[in-house]
Amino acid sequence: MKLSSILAAVGLVMGLAAPVANAADISGAGATFPFPIYAKWADAYKKETGNGLNYQSIGSGAGIKQIVAKTVTFGATDAPMTAEELKKAGLVQWPMVMGGIVPVLNVEGIKPGELVLDGPTLANIFLGTVKTWDDAAIKKLNPKLALPSTSITVVRRSDGSGTTFNFTDYLSKISADWKSKIGAAASVEWPVGVGAKGNDGVAGNVGQTKNSIGYVEYAYAKQNKLTYANMINKAGKVVAPTIEAFQAAAANADWANSPGYYQILTEQPGDASWPITAATFILMHAEPQDKAASTEALKFFEWAFKNAKMAEELDYIPMPAAVVGLIAKTWATEIKVK
Repeated sequence: MKLSSILAAVGLVMGLAAPVANAADISGAGATFPFPIYAKWADAYKKETGNGLNYQSIGSGAGIKQIVAKTVTFGATDAPMTAEELKKAGLVQWPMVMGGIVPVLNVEGIKPGELVLDGPTLANIFLGTVKTWDDAAIKKLNPKLALPSTSITVVRRSDGSGTTFNFTDYLSKISADWKSKIGAAASVEWPVGVGAKGNDGVAGNVGQTKNSIGYVEYAYAKQNKLTYANMINKAGKVVAPTIEAFQAAAANADWANSPGYYQILTEQPGDASWPITAATFILMHAEPQDKAASTEALKFFEWAFKNAKMAEELDYIPMPAAVVGLIAKTWATEIKVK
């Protein structure tokens, strides 16, 4: 069944080609993880409909605060809220796209994909127990690489971040030390490193700092031409950060049986799965104060789902048509815009 047919079946085909007279820009705030695709969608949507999207890429934590405070029409987060949290805040949540979080580095002579890391070694780098690029743990994984004996500069997020939530969730799953000492959260007490705001801040800092390592959503690595590391996944296979590897991990998601669409996609099984895959989510009030603005926001999201090809061009994973159908039903039954 085509996506347009699924949306039509629940009464959500809204005539997106016709701009609303004097419509204000759609306001949203939150995750930096999906900003490249939201920006691309917004530009195309503006050209097609005349309606703009004012999206503040300020981090998942700040985005949740803004939607709870009702200062924006929608919030965006890569750290999904639980069904209990959603009910308490009067919010509705759904996934918009999926993507991969990748280690990025700036080490002279090392090209993208040449360095291989496993989860325990990555955890120990961010714990500060692996201190130099020629540490025995890194050399064991990369016997043919000429690794410098220079100190590793860790670059990590300084703000409340869904990217951090997924990254630390992964590290908690593969490292008992990380789980017991640091844990998984949007904000953690980092033992080492230099803080940077947003995926763009981490990408920029790594790009400018020799012998550094950080973690960003893959689109930022690609757009900033950063060197990324390949990873050893749960199946023990070396995988590169590709849309196929992200899709392999995402295929394990059971959206239909997840209250509030709550899903964590790190450390998924499968020979081809990228180990740090994540979804990014939209949050809206079930009973919005400004119903007209919320209606316009839903029109934009409906349009975005129909234009999923743009997401693939940036190596994000579009939501499957069947899941979009579920989301459309969620909009129709849980968000009171009439």
